[in-house]
Amino acid sequence: MASDRCLEAYLHDIDEVPLLTKEQEIELSRRVLKGDEEAREHMIRANLRLVVSIAKRFNGRGLALPDLIAEGNLGLFKAVEKFNPEAGFRFSTYATWWIQQTIRRALINQVKTVRIPSYMVEILTKWNRATETLEGELGRRPSAREIADHLGLTDNNLKIVKQTLQHSAPLSSTDEMLANLADAHHELGRLMPHDAAIQNDALKTTMEILDLIDEREAKVLRMRYGLKEEKPATLEAISKKLGISRERVRQIERDALRKLHAHIVNGVPPEQVFPTIRSKREHGSDGSSDKRPA
Repeated sequence: MASDRCLEAYLHDIDEVPLLTKEQEIELSRRVLKGDEEAREHMIRANLRLVVSIAKRFNGRGLALPDLIAEGNLGLFKAVEKFNPEAGFRFSTYATWWIQQTIRRALINQVKTVRIPSYMVEILTKWNRATETLEGELGRRPSAREIADHLGLTDNNLKIVKQTLQHSAPLSSTDEMLANLADAHHELGRLMPHDAAIQNDALKTTMEILDLIDEREAKVLRMRYGLKEEKPATLEAISKKLGISRERVRQIERDALRKLHAHIVNGVPPEQVFPTIRSKREHGSDGSSDKRPA
């Protein structure tokens, strides 16, 4: 098909554009903020592959891949315009959020006219409860088949539920921000095995982000999202390992994600969000003051 050939040509074209180093990102972003159109175009072209890798993860949800890429590119344009090069993290971290948001919004607009029958609302409520119950019993996230068996759903009902979940599930939950970063290097490794630089940068960026929060928050997020050597763990497993309640684990997770969201998405300076950053900047690691005289 002609559309397939066009997409293939587009992918080949953007594959030729070199990735940017951190230093290049900072320089170009500063120029963009000053209205440099050439720098803006350079930033956009160097990150088009990131859009494709993210768009592929949303394929099969109601929009064709070329449409997903087009929507993701709109998010990339916005990210290039709004990125603060002095924020302390890589552009890909910031752009990922904007790209996902524009794609999700397009998907929501695509299916917003779908009305969920009242009986399905009840089934979905039971589905969510069963998910939590089985997660506690199994010590991991249950599969759709396991949840269906727990609820006594037929194969046909399971198919309907999965289709409904695909079109009705919230697409902008806060915790997806770190979850997507956490598996970014795995996902990009599958989708773009030749781009080791992107994979390594995704993991490096995630680790740098966790350095912004205190040790306990970082530990909870590493365990919860399977970062570094950790495997994804349930709230129950984390609570037992840390000796705190499941609700306390959930609170720590939410607080940490809220702080990360404020810093990455809203551009709030890290020292205003993370007390540990402010403390480290005011005092050296040995406790001595690090302030400079005015």
